[in-house]
Amino acid sequence: MEEALRALLLASGGVTALVGRRVNFGRHPQGEPLPALVLTTVSDREGLTLTGPDGLQRARVQIDCYAESYGAAKQLSRAVRAVLHGHSGGGFQGVFLDGARDLREPGDDTGRPYRVSLDFLTIYSA
Repeated sequence: MEEALRALLLASGGVTALVGRRVNFGRHPQGEPLPALVLTTVSDREGLTLTGPDGLQRARVQIDCYAESYGAAKQLSRAVRAVLHGHSGGGFQGVFLDGARDLREPGDDTGRPYRVSLDFLTIYSA
């Protein structure tokens, strides 16, 4: 799922126009410029029925949209939403936006990036 989700974002001209190839799971590489996307799998579980596994996985993925300004972070979050919310195909049964938060990284006001965090629910073939 992680590789497919990253590939889906990198295939979007709207996303890559803003971040290039800076779409990574885990963390943003130190020294790389912003804006960037950081993806984190929050949960991932096997779908079950009363007769056993249904062959689908259900995962929650947090996507953090980092930028030097609030406007740029918000613009990036809108590009990500446009690609993912309601998407199906390529192994995904569905990808749905579940929540969004506007944040600022902790610390003093100098050099702190802005962040918009998006939570997506994904249902995909295992």
